[in-house]
Order: sequence, then C-alpha cells, then structure tokens
Amino acid sequence: MSQIRKIRRALVSVYDKNGLLELATALTEANVEILSTGSTAKTIRDAGLPVTDVSTYTGFPEIMGGRVKTLHPRIHSGILADQNNPEHLAAIAELDIAPFDLVVINLYPFAQTIAATSDFAECIEQIDIGGPSMLRGAAKNHGSVAVVSNPAQYPAIYKALAAGGFTLEERLKLAVDVFRTTAEYDLTIAQWLAQTPAGELPDWFGKIWSKEASLRYGENPHQRANIYSDGGAGIVRAKQLHGKEMSFNNYTDADAAWRAAHDHSQPCVAIIKHANPCGIAIASTIEAAYSAAHECDSVSAFGGVVAANRPVTLAMATALSEIFTEVVIAPGYEAGAVEILAKKPSIRILQSSDTAINRSELRPVSGGALLQDTDLVAAAGDSPSNWVQVSGDAVSSKVKADLEFAWRAVRAVKSNAILLAKDGASVGIGMGQVNRVDSARLAVDRAGDRTKASVAASDAFFPFPDGLEILIAAGVTAVVQPGGSVRDEAVIAAANAANIAMFFTNTRHFAHA
Repeated sequence: MSQIRKIRRALVSVYDKNGLLELATALTEANVEILSTGSTAKTIRDAGLPVTDVSTYTGFPEIMGGRVKTLHPRIHSGILADQNNPEHLAAIAELDIAPFDLVVINLYPFAQTIAATSDFAECIEQIDIGGPSMLRGAAKNHGSVAVVSNPAQYPAIYKALAAGGFTLEERLKLAVDVFRTTAEYDLTIAQWLAQTPAGELPDWFGKIWSKEASLRYGENPHQRANIYSDGGAGIVRAKQLHGKEMSFNNYTDADAAWRAAHDHSQPCVAIIKHANPCGIAIASTIEAAYSAAHECDSVSAFGGVVAANRPVTLAMATALSEIFTEVVIAPGYEAGAVEILAKKPSIRILQSSDTAINRSELRPVSGGALLQDTDLVAAAGDSPSNWVQVSGDAVSSKVKADLEFAWRAVRAVKSNAILLAKDGASVGIGMGQVNRVDSARLAVDRAGDRTKASVAASDAFFPFPDGLEILIAAGVTAVVQPGGSVRDEAVIAAANAANIAMFFTNTRHFAHA
C-alpha cells in the first residue's frame, strides 16, 4: 500500500486563493508542470511563475462567463487515465494527452453565498460544475492521482514533494475527503433548491456530521460512542476550561440544562440529573438563581449538571464549589470563578456563547427517523396574554409571574410532568411517570411544606380531576395547564370548588423522550 507516485504534472484551479502562491512556488521549484484556469492562472502568472492556461492546452476557449472551461476530454482524460493500465496510457498517448499526477481544486462558495444573499440568480451562479467533476474524477482515480480539495491540505503537498510523491494510503485518504466534500456540497444545493416553504417540513433532507471527539463509552460501558458536529448551533463546540473529558451522559444532560436555562430571559440556573430537572430558578442575580434551584432538591442535585444563562459570578462559584457537580456550563465566568470551581479536579467547566437552539429535532427509529419542529416556548404562541382563566378569582401579578415561570420551566421536564413553583423557583417536580396522578404525588412529596401557596404547571391536560385534587389538598393556589380534555368541565368544577385559579394555555409541552 506504499506505492509512491511522483508529481510531474498538476492541474490547479481554485476559488479560494489563500496559499496559492506558496503552492505554485513549491510546485515550480520541484519542476512540476502547472496547468490552470482563469483567475487562478492569472494570479500565478502575475507572480512571475510559469503556468499553462487550460484553454491553451485544450484549444478551446473559456465561454459563457467561465461556465465551460475545464469540461473537455483533454482535461478529464488526463485526470481519469489509470497510469497502471497500458491501454489507458496508449489511448491518451495516441491523442497527445499527458496524465495528471496532482489535482488541486476548491469549489465556489455556495453555502456562504446562500447565507449572504437571497438573489436567486447569484446563488445559481455559485453552483460549481467543473470543480466537483474534476474532484470526483481524480478521487475515483486515486490509484494514479492525488487530489486536494482544501487549502488546509497544502502542507501535505509540500511533504509529498519532499518525499518524492504521495503514497497510495495518502491518495486514498485525500480521495475520501473529496467525496465527503462533494457530498456535502450537493446536499446543500439540493436542500436549498427545493425551497421548502416556511412552516413546512421537507419531503427529503440530509445532513453531514463530522466527528469532534471519541468518548470513553456511551450510556453504559459496553457501548461505543463518539460526538459529532453538524456545524450548527449547540454545545458540541463549547470550550472546556477544566476537568475530565466529557462523557455521553454529560453531553445529554448538559444539552438539556442549557436549553432549560435559556427558556428564560431573566438570570436562570437549571440543574439536570438523568435528563430531568431537579431544580430551575430565576432571580435578579445568577447566584440567587443557583441557590434557589439547588434548594428545590438538594439530594438529587448531588452529581448533577448545572447550566447558567449568565456568566458565573464569584458568589455562584463559591456556592457551587461546595457541591459535587459533574458539569457546569455558562456563557462566561467572572475573574477568579474558574479557579474556585477548579479546586474540584473532576468538575467539567464549559463555556459557550452559542445560545441558539436548532429549529428542528431528529430522532432515529428502527428503519428511519422522526423529524419535528423543536418545542420552543417562545415560539408556541402560549404567552400569558393568550391564556384563558377558567376558574377562581383574579390573581396577583406575583402569582401570574410564578405561573409563567412554572409554565416555561415545565417544558424541560419529561412527561408526565408536574412542576410546583414559588417566588420564581421550582419547589417540587414530578416527572416521567406513567400517569399524571403519580407525577402530582411526586411533586408534592418533594416540595413538602413548600407546596403551601405554590403554583403548579402541568405539561398536558388533567384527564380526570384526581391529579388536580392532590395539588389542591397540598396547598397549591393556582394552576396552569393546556386544557383540552373531554373531562375539562369536571376538572374546572374541582378547581372552582376549591376556589383556586386555573388557566388554560391551549398549548401542550409534552416531552415524551
């Protein structure tokens, strides 16, 4: 597998001119003949370096504004000729065609263009045709040709020139990179050109994920795991400032905590354990929010994942350092805060300024996948101004604020979900139960005496009055829920009998998985 093939002749045609002159100089000094096109050839020639124009070699001019310049048999025959096949060599020799040993191409910046402009014609012109054709041809023929598709790979050319050429292993690796590049390029074009109307899901879609890191294992030690990035928003590329390597479970919990903290505009801290919140709170300061979130369930918070939507202050770091915590993620840290936290050698400290949430969620199932819009509270149209009060007296602004907090916070809780709140903090959470009665009991049990004068949010409707009656008996004074049950009237009657305020949102935040 070490077959080294000397570089004698190179085809160079690049949109991105970074490093071009250094490359052309190195090729020239190694006595490599360079063929090139348009602005690439002009850049090389203006630097005083020898270059042959493709149009001169083919005897066919560039036409239609450069749409046709390399799509010629003399070019593609030189790229595709298997130099280990005597018949191929005889065929091109008879036509006075010389083979290429190196092809250096990078593509028109289609993805950058569609991100920068909505001009359809301009975007269409940035769909590269000749570039992908030459890249794919050279990659197919990697037994004879080395192909480079990114300026970041130029150092590999310099190394090969010094070594007398590329090995077969090196050419194969470069070919794999090419097919990945063209696959992503074509996927971007196909999805853009389909122009899926706003508010609709596509009838065809794809995505490229690139490996970011290997993980020690998955959810359990016998499961292999890596983490991949799709190049979009999220915590995958958060900067780790301290601590052990992130695990599979660390990432899933950190993602849930990050989303939960950013469901709120006020300073907020969310503490997640096994994908469920054991405390969420908002306050005027981030340290006060942390303290309130921790008080919700201090037992479960041990070994949890903490996310803050504001920089971690010295006061928060000091309090957090006293509790065993797996991960803390925040947009920043006050001077000295990291040092306080880092006294615990195992804590993973992450920093991320990226607060955007993907607008769609993909979940694999056997034989396929499910795609849905991401459940975003702000996008659900369920502002308190749209709620309908169906029982009880008018509530104070403080109670209404607690109800809004509870409704936003319950989004992060796995169904069936009941969240009790008071003074901008969760005080009891019932999650992941197979019926809403058990979730209500769990929330009340965890809240204890704090249930008195608290408010409650239910992520989906009460199918019977029994779950609501458990909350009423424990001292809950106001409830927010979607409504929509066939027994809504019986549930409303139970609320009226207890003289508690109940609001219907007409929106559900059911988190099934």
